[in-house]
Amino acid sequence: MKIDVFNHIVTPKYRDARLKLAPRLQEQERFMPTLFDLEARFRVMDIAGDGYVQIINTANPPVEAIASPADALELSRIANDEMADLVSRHPARFAGAAACVPMHDVDAAIGELQRAVRDLGLCAVQIYTDVKGQPLDAPQFAPFFDAVAALDVPVLLHPVRGPDRPDYPTEDASRFDTWRIVGWLYDSVGAMMRLVFSGVFDRHPDIRIVTHHLGGFVPFASERIREGYDKLLKAAQARTEPVPLKRHPHEYFPMFYADTITIGSVPALRCGLDFFGTDRVMFATDMPFDTQGGRKYIEVALAAMEQIDLPAADKQKIFDANARRVFRLTH
Repeated sequence: MKIDVFNHIVTPKYRDARLKLAPRLQEQERFMPTLFDLEARFRVMDIAGDGYVQIINTANPPVEAIASPADALELSRIANDEMADLVSRHPARFAGAAACVPMHDVDAAIGELQRAVRDLGLCAVQIYTDVKGQPLDAPQFAPFFDAVAALDVPVLLHPVRGPDRPDYPTEDASRFDTWRIVGWLYDSVGAMMRLVFSGVFDRHPDIRIVTHHLGGFVPFASERIREGYDKLLKAAQARTEPVPLKRHPHEYFPMFYADTITIGSVPALRCGLDFFGTDRVMFATDMPFDTQGGRKYIEVALAAMEQIDLPAADKQKIFDANARRVFRLTH
C-alpha cells in the first residue's frame, strides 16, 4: 500500500460553515475543486494506482484564525464528524483522519481531541506552528501535549505563516510569496526548536510529532544546529545557567517524524532520510495544493520515491509500515 499521511480536504458542512465566517476562502476553492469535490478527488487519487489511501486533515487556515473560540469549536466538531464519516464510508480511500481542534482555547481543544479519538476513531491531530502568533512552548499549551501523549496519537505539525507577516521590519507585508515559499519552512524549524526547549520530549519521550515538508530546513542545517547549540551550552555553563534539558538540544531533532514532501526533489528527500532515518519518514503528497488540483503533487511524490536509491524494504517502510505504526492503523 501507499499511505499518504499529509494531505488536505474540506468537507461539505465544514465548507459551508467556514465560508460564513471567512467568505474570502471561496477564492481558494475556485482553483481546487479536489479540495471539496469528492468524486473529483477520487479521480485524481486513481492516478496513484491500486493501494493508494489517504489520512485526511482539514485545509489551512486553522479554525482559530477565522473564528472565536466558541465558533472554532463548532467548526472543529463539524469537520471531525464529517471526516470520521468519510473514513467509515470509504475505507478503500481513507485510512484515517487527523482531528481539527481550536487551539486558542486549550481546554476546548483537549475536550474535542478526546471526543474525536475516543468516540469518532480519528487517528491523529493536526495543529499549526503557532497559535495566533503564540509559540507552541507557551505554558498554556503544555496540557495539550500531555493529552496527546495520554491518548497515544501523533501530531501533524503544519506551518501557518500568512502574507501579513512581513519579510523585513520596514515593510507591512510579505512580498513575492516569500511567506509561503520560504517562510513555511522557517516556521517549521522555529516550532521544532521551541518544542525541543519546552521539554516535551523529556516529559513524553515517545510522543510522535510529524513535521510537514520533511522537517523544513532542519536536515540541511543539522550541523549548524549542533554547532549553534554547542555555543549556547558553553555560554550557559559560563553563566552557571544550565539549559534545562536532559540531552544536548541537537539530539532531540531526530526524535521528530517527517513526511516526504519535497515537491519531487530527490536530493532533498535523500538529505531528510539521512537525517531522520527510514523509520521516521512517511510518504505524503500535500494534495491538492498544486497547480493541477493535486495531480502534480501525487505524481512528483511517487516519482521521487521511484528515483531514490533505497532498498525495497526501506521503501515499504516509508510507503506503508511506518504510517501503520505511527498512526496505530489496524486495517
